[in-house]
Amino acid sequence: MRTQINVKYLDHPEIKEADAILRSCVHCGFCNATCPTYQELGDERDGPRGRIYLVKQLLETGDVSEKTQTHLDRCLTCRSCETTCPSGVKYGRLAEIGRGIMEEQLERPLQQKLLRWLIRQILPYPSRFGPLLRLGQLVRSFLPHDLKQQVPIKQIKRALPTQQHTRRMLVLAGCAQPSATPNTNIVAARVLDKLGISLFTAPEAGCCGAVSYHMPAHEEGLAFMRRNIDAWWPHIEAGVEAIVISASGCGSMVKDYGEKLQYDPDYAVKAQRVSELTRDLGEILVKEDLSQLQLQDKERKTAVHCPCSLQHAQQLSGLVEQILQQAGVELTPTKDKHLCCGSAGTYSILQPKLSEQLLTNKLADLTIGHPEQIVTANIGCQLHLSSRSSIPVKHWIELLDPQ
Repeated sequence: MRTQINVKYLDHPEIKEADAILRSCVHCGFCNATCPTYQELGDERDGPRGRIYLVKQLLETGDVSEKTQTHLDRCLTCRSCETTCPSGVKYGRLAEIGRGIMEEQLERPLQQKLLRWLIRQILPYPSRFGPLLRLGQLVRSFLPHDLKQQVPIKQIKRALPTQQHTRRMLVLAGCAQPSATPNTNIVAARVLDKLGISLFTAPEAGCCGAVSYHMPAHEEGLAFMRRNIDAWWPHIEAGVEAIVISASGCGSMVKDYGEKLQYDPDYAVKAQRVSELTRDLGEILVKEDLSQLQLQDKERKTAVHCPCSLQHAQQLSGLVEQILQQAGVELTPTKDKHLCCGSAGTYSILQPKLSEQLLTNKLADLTIGHPEQIVTANIGCQLHLSSRSSIPVKHWIELLDPQ
């Protein structure tokens, strides 16, 4: 694809990167076949190829319209198109750059600005999100059915292991997960403890930065990334084996720290090192001997939902299934595994109608084999699926919790 970038953007630090991505696209359209929003809406501008053209138009003319903003907002950034693309177009990165430039140029309506500001002020901060969630859980039984389903049931925390091992790994606590599903990281620590690995957090670390960066408040998101790097760096220098992420959405972001901070002279090298050390929880366990673990729900038929952030962003499709099958879990068939459930970070809040339709489709696809439970690898997907599922939805690590 030929490009002629507007002179007003030539000094933008990310413009060469965006231009190279645009030029790599041969506009074949294969991406539209696997794009959830294009499949639902049938509008070229709501598919990857159309959105690429919209970003190209923005960067060449210097102008952006509310229609362009709408179509880019509807993108889930699920990156299914990247898995499909024969040319290796880094669509997700182009969308990030385009959205960032667009946000600087086009003022949003007050209602949208307020909602986005509130999300960014609450969700990434456990000290703010946690009390609000506990309040919701306290009055949950009195809420209308639809609203009640949006509030996750309070989990009874399991016991953390106390012994220390020679093998040590950092784990990202995250922002929503410690309050909404605290047992995810607790069980991860219990499982790894049985395998001779100690899992620990750096208290100063927090949100991975995805909430802000994808909204797109880029500088705010980068600030979260720098804080995490600062919190982890002493442990990295001390020789920590890995940075383990149990939420695949966070994992895909942390693995991209090197890319996001490549233009920061103070953090570029450190960010790249963090990305190199980052592993999804499944990447750790697939290399370990799990025969000594006694499973909780081994006999229950289980459907696996592979989050977009795991299969498309991290390219780890089939990893969870491999681990569970090796552990003896009976997996049921599913269909259209490549399509998003509609959670996509804050998408379910900002685009509720489309999100709900995608959720309906996904639950139908996950239950064709009549499973007794659904497991996933991302907190956002877990909560989103739980809001409408008639059967339990868990993080897959809970099936490996040693007794």
